[in-house]
Amino acid sequence: MKILYTSLIILLLISCKSQNAKTTESSSTNNYTYNNEQLLIDIKTLSSDAFEGRRTGTKGAEKAKNYIVNRFKDLNVAPLTENYEQAFMFNLQDRTYNGINVLGLIKGQTHPNKYIVISAHYDHEGVKNGVIYNGADDDASGVSALFALADDLQKNPPNYSVILAAFDAEELGLKGSYHFIEHSIVEKNQIVLNLNMDMVSRSKANQLFAVGTRYHSLLKPAIEANKSFGKVNLLTGHEGLDQSDNWTFSSDHAAFYKAEIPFVYFGVADHEDYHKPTDDFERIDPIFYKDAVQTIINVFKMYDVLNF
Repeated sequence: MKILYTSLIILLLISCKSQNAKTTESSSTNNYTYNNEQLLIDIKTLSSDAFEGRRTGTKGAEKAKNYIVNRFKDLNVAPLTENYEQAFMFNLQDRTYNGINVLGLIKGQTHPNKYIVISAHYDHEGVKNGVIYNGADDDASGVSALFALADDLQKNPPNYSVILAAFDAEELGLKGSYHFIEHSIVEKNQIVLNLNMDMVSRSKANQLFAVGTRYHSLLKPAIEANKSFGKVNLLTGHEGLDQSDNWTFSSDHAAFYKAEIPFVYFGVADHEDYHKPTDDFERIDPIFYKDAVQTIINVFKMYDVLNF
């Protein structure tokens, strides 16, 4: 009888735990404000072998650029430049590279002449010794998140104008973002904020970091208000104030920081597949990724009502 009673208790606990897990997943899913199924389609596509690792100046990069342009068109995102493209050239290690930033625009309702730049880089490591480096987390995850943000913003128009920037040549020294800043399509003093996404689709610790609030206290409350969503725990750090790595210059947000433009960088800690050919779609955490994107959207919405 005692064994039967104990078994019933265990079954009840398991049932409750299962129900709680279903409730958590369901409530999270119901709170997505974007097409989360399309998010996974986009990252799977961009990180497939067909794009050959998206290295700057290659056919794979051109294919990725065309994919981004077509997705912007699908989402009714206006071009910031003719054909959405901002071409640039640079030399590195005795070689000349041709890069292309892809830039879209969603006009703001209240502050149409002030801009929040939301960015991610679409280039990766390409093919090395016959092996494709697909770069699912780095940074097909960020680019696919751009589309998710566009989807949300078309349904919920922003107060500030939003530039959606898919930068090229990040892996070669942040060349695309620096070119964007140095040859800005809009006046630099009209850019009030950069939100940069680089590696946001997986974390064993379920941790997404927001870097940059150290430099602008106005940006902190939105992070504090969105500490948890589904699987994601949103943390601050990696800003040179502790023993952890300083990520202030680790991705395209560095160009904005040097131009004295406020920024928040969203990213995860390096993992075992970072800059390896194993950074594939199959290694991402779909639930964490979808929750991370919604977290970023929720933070953006709080920034969108601030007075910059």
